[in-house]
Amino acid sequence: MTANSLTNVDLPSLPKIASGKVRELFSIDNNTLLFVTSDRISAFDIVMNNGVPQKGSLLTMLSRHWFNVLPELVPDLHTHFLTTDLPVGLSDRELSCLTGRTMQVRKCKVFPLECIVRGYITGSVWNEYVTKGTVHGIPLPRGLQQCAAIPGGPIYTPSTKAPPGQHDENIHPNQAIEIIGEKYARCIEELALKIFKAGQDYAAQRGIIIADTKFEFGLDESTDKIVLIDEVLTPDSSRMWLKNKYEPGREQESLDKEPLRNWLRTMSLEGKEGVNIPDDVALATSQRYKDVFTLLTGQSLNTVLRD
Repeated sequence: MTANSLTNVDLPSLPKIASGKVRELFSIDNNTLLFVTSDRISAFDIVMNNGVPQKGSLLTMLSRHWFNVLPELVPDLHTHFLTTDLPVGLSDRELSCLTGRTMQVRKCKVFPLECIVRGYITGSVWNEYVTKGTVHGIPLPRGLQQCAAIPGGPIYTPSTKAPPGQHDENIHPNQAIEIIGEKYARCIEELALKIFKAGQDYAAQRGIIIADTKFEFGLDESTDKIVLIDEVLTPDSSRMWLKNKYEPGREQESLDKEPLRNWLRTMSLEGKEGVNIPDDVALATSQRYKDVFTLLTGQSLNTVLRD
């Protein structure tokens, strides 16, 4: 079944300019890039040998949904998204593997920050809170439960954007100012919080809690506008829970790659290279992504791809 997954993307018609854990980036022209999302999946910072069926299409189409929805919810929001149409000039072989997994986007200067917003105290920051009473160095009230909502609303907790092979470093928002300057840092913090709150409200109406997420931003140097880029509010970039199963004081069941992480833990394979995912684990992980997609968009992936 995982043989149907696309893990390698080769487009001889276009120059490749970057390759990440999941996405490949190609140049269309001086102003336009092509994002191609593969079915690769990583866990514990390691990319698995095989992929998850339809994962690339699910992430791409969900990001497209958010790129269409969010500008209606956040006034003056600018994004890099142009279209999911395929560029002209590709061969039939290239076209056959790309359906539903590409975005044409505006080229921007990328800010070297992972712009994380947290609405709940969970994951790695729970350990920091228990030890120090802080999250990214930001003091929080005593006595909060695991996975509790952060009092006063979501907070901005950026990290550095590390080179490939290295780990991002959690930083205080003031350190972000030192990296990109106060003008842009303040605007990005404000914008990230606005987008997160809008997305949180939208998802809550559809039965999903967005506990935290990672945004990326770029600069349109021709207009000096900050632009939302990359993927947006997907299971790969966000921690999502079902509202009807949420209970503070314990870990929550996540609507993401949790089946894969659980299997890796069971097999003592966390952080190991060269791992092949069994079909049942890959399909269970794919179903998590499909569940999120359907809840947030109101449609199945197959319906969207047929339209």
